[in-house]
Amino acid sequence: MPRRYPIFQFPNPPLITAMVAGLVARTTHGPTARGATVISALAQLVWGYREISDGANAFRRLLGVAGAARAGARLARTAKRG
Repeated sequence: MPRRYPIFQFPNPPLITAMVAGLVARTTHGPTARGATVISALAQLVWGYREISDGANAFRRLLGVAGAARAGARLARTAKRG
């Protein structure tokens, strides 16, 4: 694989935020968990958008689409629960 076609990169700030907030959501309950889930999903949406718009290659852009779709589904489920 050429260097200009990276598949793995060090996580950027939105992805790190999504991971940390996701960990908080999984280890807490109630309003704290819901808030952390929302923060995680929003950060993942930002990460997905950045990958879609500025991804290094087609794989990274496709990964951004999948991540953004997953984050949107998480937000919808969280909104349903209230």
